[in-house]
Amino acid sequence: METSPLRIALIGDYDPQVTAHQAIPIALGMAAEHSDQNLQFQWLPTDRITTDTPLDDFDGFWCVPASPYRDLDGALRAIRFAREQQRPFLGTCGGFQHAVLEFSRNVLGWEDAEHGETSPDATRALLTPLTCALVEAVDSIHLVEGSLIAKAYENAEIREGYHCRYGVNPEFERQLLTQQLQAVGHDSAGGLRAVELKDHLFFVATLFQPERAAFKGVLPPLVKALVEACARQTP
Repeated sequence: METSPLRIALIGDYDPQVTAHQAIPIALGMAAEHSDQNLQFQWLPTDRITTDTPLDDFDGFWCVPASPYRDLDGALRAIRFAREQQRPFLGTCGGFQHAVLEFSRNVLGWEDAEHGETSPDATRALLTPLTCALVEAVDSIHLVEGSLIAKAYENAEIREGYHCRYGVNPEFERQLLTQQLQAVGHDSAGGLRAVELKDHLFFVATLFQPERAAFKGVLPPLVKALVEACARQTP
């Protein structure tokens, strides 16, 4: 009997000029082939994610780079669904930023939390400009042993590339990182670069863009892990 394909939603506004958006289909194709899975992916434009969007149709979610998104609330709605419904989730770059924002608003109750890119004067600007913008930068990242991301890479020290200008505001970092949301990756200067949820099948978000490895013919470990997590929970 032929099994149903795995369906992964790509939360974000597709732009063919964005490097990460070019890399993501390649990375997913490599992961599907490696895992011997029939995989389909669908872009979910943020301005079309409403309360009526059938998010339950998807086995997993990937919130992709290139923010600000056209509709912040649409992006947060899909992230919240993945978090609450235990669907495998990967957030990269802008996806990291908005996963953190969704958690702060809906779990911690910080209703005034904002993204500094769109609300720079907010009292609680949770995401603020990095001290040094990580545009086309590559750096080392130290991973917490035993974390989902460390298991995916099978290593505690990795090197990855960025195209990013915003990160978690240090002023709120300690309060943000409860026992549920855990810091699992820091760069060489100690900056927060990866988080994951403790009580979730697979919920990982990175400020770096692991999908870029696909351009070099390398299967990104986190994309492989996302696909495998989707396959494990699908009958």
